[in-house]
Order: sequence, then C-alpha cells, then structure tokens
Amino acid sequence: MVAGYPGILLFTLIGVFATVVMQSSHATLVIIITALAAQQITYENALALAIGANIGTTITAILGSMSSNVQGKRLAGAHLVFNMVTAIIAIIFLYQIADGVDWVSSVVGIAADDYTLKLAVFHSIFNIIGILAMLPFINTLVNFLMQRMPEKVVSVAEPKYLNDSVIELPDTAIEAVRKETLHLYDNAFAIIAHGLSLHRHDIVSDKDLDEVAAESTKVMPIDIDAEYEKNVKGLYSEIVNFTSRAQSTMEPEQADELFALRAAGRDIVEAIKDTKHMHKNLSQYIVSDNDHIRAEYNRIRSYLGSVLRRLGVVQQEGDDPTSVLSLDIMKVEMEENDTTVNGTLESLIRDESITPHMATSLMNDAAYAYDVTKNLVQMGEVLFATGMQSMKDAERLIALDDEDIAEVLERDSNLL
Repeated sequence: MVAGYPGILLFTLIGVFATVVMQSSHATLVIIITALAAQQITYENALALAIGANIGTTITAILGSMSSNVQGKRLAGAHLVFNMVTAIIAIIFLYQIADGVDWVSSVVGIAADDYTLKLAVFHSIFNIIGILAMLPFINTLVNFLMQRMPEKVVSVAEPKYLNDSVIELPDTAIEAVRKETLHLYDNAFAIIAHGLSLHRHDIVSDKDLDEVAAESTKVMPIDIDAEYEKNVKGLYSEIVNFTSRAQSTMEPEQADELFALRAAGRDIVEAIKDTKHMHKNLSQYIVSDNDHIRAEYNRIRSYLGSVLRRLGVVQQEGDDPTSVLSLDIMKVEMEENDTTVNGTLESLIRDESITPHMATSLMNDAAYAYDVTKNLVQMGEVLFATGMQSMKDAERLIALDDEDIAEVLERDSNLL
C-alpha cells in the first residue's frame, strides 16, 4: 500500500506493466479485484491499477495493428490517444471521481465498503469520461491520424508492353513505348474526364456535349492526386526508365522518336495537372446559382470533352496517315477559343454579370483549359502517328506550327 499521488502514479505504472505482460486488461482487473478483496492494496491503489490497465490494453491493440493495413494502425492510434487522454484526466481528478463513485454507489444501493463493485462503477465512469472528453474532437483526431499515418498509394497501373526482351531491338522497343504511352493516355483519359465531371461513355458517344455538360450538374467525387499516384505516376516512371535504357543501342533518328514518345507522356501528365488546378473552381461553379458563371464553366467542360472525343477519333483512324493532320483544326480552334473566352470575360465583367472573384477564377481556368488542349494535341501528334519513320516525319513536317496558326487566324479575321 502506498498513499497519495506517489501511490497513484506507482500503481498506474504497475497496472500498465501487468497488462502488457499478460496481454489482457481483464486478467489485470481480476488480479486487482482479488488483491482489493484480500486487503493487499487500498481502494485508491486499485483505482490507479485500473487506470494503468486501460493504458496497457492499448499496447495489445498496437501490437495487433503491426500486421494490419493503415486503417488498422490508425484505429490503434485512436485507441491509444483515447485511453491516454482519459487516464490523464482520471489521474488529475482521481479524488473527485472517487467521490462521484461513492455518490453513484449510494444511489444504486452498493454498500460503502463494497470496494469491488465500486471499482466496477469507477471503470464505467472512466470510460464515460473518455467518451465525453473525446467526442467533440473526433474529426480533429481523425485528421491528425490521417496526416501522421498517410495511406501509401500503390500504383496499380503496371506496364503491359515494356520488358527486357524487346529492349535490344530498337524498332520493337519504340513500338513498345508507343503502346505503353497509349496505355498511359487511356488511364489519363478517365482522370481528366472525371475531373471535368463528365462520364467517359458520354464523351465517346454521339451525344451533344453542350447538352451533356448543362444537364450533368452533379460533381463527380474524385481525388485527382490519388488517381494520378495510383494510375499514372508509376507507369510514366517505368516509361522514362525504359526509354533511358533503350536509347543507348539506337541510331540518332530512332532515339529522337523515343524521346518524342517520352515527351508525349510528359504532355499527358501535364494535362492531368492542369485539370487538377481547375477542378476546385469547376466543382464549385457548375452548381452555382449564377447562370453566367455556370454557363462559362459548362462551356469549358464541353470544349475539353470535345477535345477528348476528337482525339479518340484520330486514334481510331490511326491506319489513315492523314488522320493525325486533323489535329491542325484543333490547334486553330484552340487559339480561337482562347480569344473568344477573353472577349466573353470582358463582357461579363463590364455588365457585372459575375463578381471579380469569379472573373479571376474563370480567367485562370480558361488558361488551364488552353494548356490541357495544347498538351493533348501535342501528345496526339506524336502518339497517333503511324507507319514508317519517314511517314511520321512527313506528317509532322506538314502539320501547322505556331506561325502557321497565327497566319490562319489573321486571315480568318480579315475575312470577317
């Protein structure tokens, strides 16, 4: 028997140790009740032992969580925090809680000297205190544990075509990288589409995308960062690694083609990142009560959906050497669309149809939409070119460059 707070702290530690050794708080409580009934410890010591048993039982949960996933580890962490906070409160206010136990015991008819039942009452009050203390902070605890124990995102996108058996054959290696980059684009397509809150099946269908965007007012839940880590980043890393190893055995022209394909992969990644940048505002404004801002963001969704649709058409017509040249039309439209957005934006601001904050968001997101289109078109020019190397070079040679596009836009402006 040890009296006062030194005894409380000592027997709390003994309770922790006993529970850790026996891996059972129930066994510790049985020993406590037996020792208390035999008057080997005081009632005050028994309460401290019970507090220690509740702390010690968290060790069992922690040991069990070591082979569990991150959710199990978070739960064990929550268990530890819950019991530690409750234990600290119970130790500080032990004598006041003991008075509360006496009052409850008298109300329910427990004798004043029936310390074993009073210990059970204390254990119940201990847990109630923990619930009342932690309930307002559940969300804070969840956020804390999620930050401290982030879920490791494992890439589920494995390379389909890259392997060491093809790396020694330059033409075969180039074709393997092209197919793998197509695989990368297929994964990115879904991320970009859902980032625009559009269904993939609507994009590849014959539906009017303006109507689809106007009617689909529900924001699709998507974590673009998580989807990128899971379905794109690992795959793109494998492509980069493979091209770095494969180019050492290639002729300069072949190495250039390989690097062009790697750049196409980079364009895909950049398109995803640009989509992520405008996703927050887009999710907010497509459900806005302001008809003007909602219409402008739906127009961005419809436009980017049409870009994805037409790229799919070019991809399907890959056997036609001239199909990739249809991307020139998209280049011109991209520049025209950018000009149109700027004009519309000025009109909306002048008429006070949207707030300055909305205008800033729309200006930034229109720029992101422009970058998404530009990156995807650049990707398509490389990725969807087929046939012999000389044919690919010819296709790219006659494709419009920035100067050509500027001339086309100027001529169209003069005609108007």
